[in-house]
Order: sequence, then structure tokens, then C-alpha cells
Amino acid sequence: MARNEEKAQSMLNRFITLKAEEKKKPKERRPYLASECRDLAEASKWRQQIMGEIGRKVAEIQNEGLGEHRLRDLNDEINKLIREKVHWERRIVELGGPNYAKHAPKMTDLEGNIIDVPNPSGRGPGYRYFGAAKKLPGVRELFEKPPELRKRRTRYDIYKRIDASYYGYRDDEDGVLEKVEAPAEEKMRAEAVAEWKRMEEIRKEARRAVKSGGGVSVAKAKEVLFEEEEEVVEEERQRERELQERSEREKEFVVHVPLPDDKEIEKMVLEKKKKELLSKYASDGLLEEQTEAKQMLNIQR
Repeated sequence: MARNEEKAQSMLNRFITLKAEEKKKPKERRPYLASECRDLAEASKWRQQIMGEIGRKVAEIQNEGLGEHRLRDLNDEINKLIREKVHWERRIVELGGPNYAKHAPKMTDLEGNIIDVPNPSGRGPGYRYFGAAKKLPGVRELFEKPPELRKRRTRYDIYKRIDASYYGYRDDEDGVLEKVEAPAEEKMRAEAVAEWKRMEEIRKEARRAVKSGGGVSVAKAKEVLFEEEEEVVEEERQRERELQERSEREKEFVVHVPLPDDKEIEKMVLEKKKKELLSKYASDGLLEEQTEAKQMLNIQR
């Protein structure tokens, strides 16, 4: 009895399930082309359906143990669904709905940085990689940034950075150099004044001794004479340098050979052309006769 009751129960369950399926409406299929949809609500529903499929496949592709072939197939399916989603989003905008593409998430690399994915076709997003597919051989290199090559600076780039500060023309503007040089300048000035006073005292004593006829030491007299002789020599050298510089400035190019002017040059060129034509078309005997006739007639041309 228990066996028959179980069979009847099983058949009853199958009958009830069959009747329930008959009452249900036939399952709608998503249109192949988004342009076939005329209702905004229907288009939003199909977009949500595609989003659900993408979410399930993205969750599945996170598993690195699926194998390279399965990961590549899943990644291809996700990209196909994304392209289909873009078509439905474009259709929703055409039907007067919101623009979902404006706030779409960006593609990121392994470190989470947003990258731009180009698409050669120019329509829709480019090919993307998800989950474990980013670590596949040949794909990881796409996300790695190439090492930056240090560009060698050209001579133009080097000279472009050179300004007046490079040559030291603005060293006095900050005031640091003035503070450093002020003590040294005062010290040098004091030493020069002290030396000048010492020499003046020696000269005065020498003059007094010359006038009085004695009273000055031999060493001081020699020092005074040596200093005066040095000053005279230095003045002579300075005078010679000034004369040499002035003569170099006033020196002009002198032509030692008389140069012909434009008319003489034209005349010489014309004579040369005449000689070339005569030598080309006239014989030597004719040229001699022509020369003799010019001499007899006293023609200089």
C-alpha cells in the first residue's frame, strides 16, 4: 500500500506542477535588437536583466581556479553583455528615459587606478578585463605602465633656463652679498687709507729732508725713491695701453691696390666677351688684318 500511495503522490505532484505551468504565461525572450522595443518600461526591464547576468558572471570570474580557457570565455561573454547593455541604454535615451551611460563606472587596473580603454571601432566601450582575467598571461602587461625614459636635455633646453641670475647680475638684489662684503670692504678701505697716510708721511719727511739738506735715513729715502719710480713706470704702462687701444680703434682697412669701379668692370667683361666671339667666329688672319687697320687709322678701341 505504501508503495502505491507513494506512486500516486508522485503522479499527483507532477500533475499539479504541469497544471501550474500551463496557467503561467509563456516566458518572454529578450528582443535580439534593442530597436525592436517600443516601450520604455520594457527597455528598462531588459536592461536590468542584462545587468543581473553581468553581475553573476563577474562574480564567477573572480575564481582563479577556473582555468585560463574558462576565464577567457567568461570575459568574452561579459564584454558581449556590456555591449548589449550599451545598446539598450541608447534605446532608453531615445525613448525619453534617463542616460545611464553618463554615470557608468570606469575601468581600473590591478591597483585600482582608473584607466582609459580605447576602442578601435569608435562605438561603445572598449574591450575590458574582469577579475582573474586581469592576471592572465599577456593581459597583465597591458595594465603595467612602461618605464619612463629619461629624455636627454638638448642644448636649447639648457640655454632656455639660463637668465641674468646665472651670470650673477642679480646677486645684489637679495641683500645677502652686501652684508657679507660690507665688513671686508671696510677692512680693505681702512688698510688702503693707512697705507696712503704712511706713504704721505714718508714723502713729507723726504721733502723736508731735501729742503733742510739732511735728517732723513737712507732706508726711508730708498723706499720713497722706489715708490715714486714704481708710480712713474705704472703711469707709463697705462699711457702706452691707452695709446695702443686708441690706435686699434682708429685703425682702418687700407687698400694698397687700386680697385676698379663698376663701369670699368663692365667694360672689362664686354671686352672679354668680344674676344671670345672673335676667337670663335673669326680666323687669325682676319684678326691680324683688323689690328693693322686699327693701327693705321689710329683707332684705340
